[in-house]
Amino acid sequence: MNVETHDGDLNVREILFATDFSDASANAARLAVQTARRLGGRLHMLHVVRPVTDPVPPRRELAALAKAIERDVQVISELRSGSAAREILGYAARNAIDMIVIGAHGRTGLSRVLLGSVAEAVMRRAPCPVLVVPAGRSADRTASPAPDVDVDPQAQHCIVCAKATTELICEPCRARIRGEALERKLEEERAGRR
Repeated sequence: MNVETHDGDLNVREILFATDFSDASANAARLAVQTARRLGGRLHMLHVVRPVTDPVPPRRELAALAKAIERDVQVISELRSGSAAREILGYAARNAIDMIVIGAHGRTGLSRVLLGSVAEAVMRRAPCPVLVVPAGRSADRTASPAPDVDVDPQAQHCIVCAKATTELICEPCRARIRGEALERKLEEERAGRR
């Protein structure tokens, strides 16, 4: 892990973005891409499925997201099965990750006790700095920025087509990505019948 150079500047080259494809993850993805782009780093995208879950839909969604992002930064994507926190931490250790970016769902009380917090578990045991992006973080930061905060206009554009949007990927691009994934699935099924 190489987080700091001899002159005190951050030297983050390997950034892990752990996603569950939720709204909280969309906000975290935006910051992960911006961070990788600004620092000239490589973005590792990881999605963890439960052991009894069909990995095909998440694999397609992860591949579509990686394809959409890779024009801006170098992307490595991986799908794992198991405990989310354990797999994220293991991946970070095996791949010399310099920073982890993860979304937080903002659960409190009983739901947090029953469901746990992947972000919290990762933050407590990570071998590197962890950037936890809150679920309620607004994509439109120009509405009421905090005093003395530099508002980034890139945060309001689709990462695929660069059109203004409040989402990581705008609805037309998302529909196109879903359509392409469906076409690939149908082609694979047709090939399997022959």
